[in-house]
Parts: sequence; structure tokens; C-alpha cells
Amino acid sequence: MYDAFLPRLFYFFCYKVGDPQVAEELTAVTFEKAWRSRRGFCKDRGQVQAWLFGIARHVAGDYLRKPFREVALDEMPELSDNPSLDEDLQRQLDFQKVSRILSTFPERDRELISLKYGAELTNREIAGLAGLSESNVGTILSRVVSKLRKEWEQDHG
Repeated sequence: MYDAFLPRLFYFFCYKVGDPQVAEELTAVTFEKAWRSRRGFCKDRGQVQAWLFGIARHVAGDYLRKPFREVALDEMPELSDNPSLDEDLQRQLDFQKVSRILSTFPERDRELISLKYGAELTNREIAGLAGLSESNVGTILSRVVSKLRKEWEQDHG
């Protein structure tokens, strides 16, 4: 289960919180909570994926309700001498920009984007988690992606 869901949970949290280090911590917390409550999981009531992402959504909600914590300068990661540093930096800046734009969107829209592009779930899987119809999920995601593109272009223009 850990190997199968680690990347998907990590990227889900990256989209939710916009910080890979925090995403790592939240992913670990999710697996810890899943391990502790594993005896309560009943295969007859649902899939492991839905159960695990349900835990992840609660962990993300708990984190996002906490007051903002400033990061001290000595906690900042150091830059490496990696030859692809420019590419890595551009990717990080682009991700931060997407995160900033998404932070202005309603929570439901951010949640669906996180599940689709962070966790790489299908619209059907998202519909099951979110309590929406599959077509409604597709419509909402299409609208949100269009809005995101428009805001991205305005920010570049």
C-alpha cells in the first residue's frame, strides 16, 4: 500500500499546500494514521484508495486550519550546484505561481484539482470521494483549468 500510494499522496499534498517539505510531512502523517487505524478498515465498505485519501483530506484540513507559521532563514533549503538548477528553479517558481493562483479559488475547486493532478485520480474516483457525479466532476475541472489558464496568462502578460 505504501509503495502504491506514496507518490499520489505526496503530489496531492503538494497541490493542497504548495510546499514539498510540508507535503512530505503530511504524507508521513497520513500513513501513520492509516497504520494506526488499519484494523478499522473494512474491505466490504470501500476501497483502500478511498479510505486512504479520506484520511489525507482530514490531515490536509487539520494542517490548513493551523495558524500560519513563519519559516526561519536557517530552515530554508540550500541551493545545490546541480547543472539543471535553472530548470529546477523554474519548475519550483511555476509550481509556486500555480499554488498562489489556486489559493484564490474556492476550497472545492482546489480539492478537485489536488485529487486530479496531484493524486492522479480519475474523474470516477474523484466523484466517489467528493460525493459528486462523474460528469459534474469533469465539468468543474474543465471550468477550473480554464480559469487557471486565464489567470496564468494574465499574470504573464
